[in-house]
Amino acid sequence: MIYDTAIIGTGPAGLSAALNLKIHQKKFIWLGSKALSDKISKAEKISNYPGLEDISGQEFSRRLSRQARDMGLEITEQMVNSIVSMGDYYALLAGNEFFQAKSIILATGVINKTALPGEERLLGKGVSYCATCDGPLYKGKTVAVICNASRFEHEVEYLSEIAGKVYYIPTYKAAVERENIEKVADRVVEIVGEEKAEGIRLSGGEVINVDGVFCLRNSVALSALLPKLTAENGHIMVDRKMATNLPGIFAAGDCTGRPYQYAKAVGEGNVAAHSVIEYLAEKRSDT
Repeated sequence: MIYDTAIIGTGPAGLSAALNLKIHQKKFIWLGSKALSDKISKAEKISNYPGLEDISGQEFSRRLSRQARDMGLEITEQMVNSIVSMGDYYALLAGNEFFQAKSIILATGVINKTALPGEERLLGKGVSYCATCDGPLYKGKTVAVICNASRFEHEVEYLSEIAGKVYYIPTYKAAVERENIEKVADRVVEIVGEEKAEGIRLSGGEVINVDGVFCLRNSVALSALLPKLTAENGHIMVDRKMATNLPGIFAAGDCTGRPYQYAKAVGEGNVAAHSVIEYLAEKRSDT
């Protein structure tokens, strides 16, 4: 199946886009976290969203989840690792699955400005974003796992069942514990290797030798996701229609720049959805 669009991100911008596309009966896939946005749920109080006075982040998150459920919106809980243009449509690799869509709405939130030194150069040469895709290549070997969210812990456990040794570098309070998992408290500053990944360098200067490195994050650096996408200071450049420099790719929310506000994100998600509808209509008229 080729979807009309793929929405990447489940924050306010992604939800706003999904609601509008659902109302207009478009076929779309919505990729992200079923918990929607950690940023919202952790907010103590939201005072500047029209119509909602001093609402807590947890209550706001509950209302968003309820609205998504009541509208019959489904979330595919996969992280998109890469997007490739196929001419008239885009192919998205998410986990170990491929999806096809005529257009894309990027609602990824604030994402990493840059990858780790060595990460992009060694991607596919010992560096991976997908445990289920590439884990079997490291049976009995030693791997490092850089992880920034608890929702990827099942992938860490999966790797521990395949690899002989797992160096686990979480950037949050982690719960995964296995006999062959060694938790590393220091921060990774570089992925080391010439022709392939050979190790990770920690902020203290120590290098841990490994056969492979898995970067399990809530988002992938823009340069890895879409190398030809125009960005500035880590933000996606868009016009008034939320269109990027790439045909059929739109962006909304914090990923387009400041201010990082829920109201802005919702408005941009709405605009992006309507721009997708207009883009699809134009494509039909051209055929």
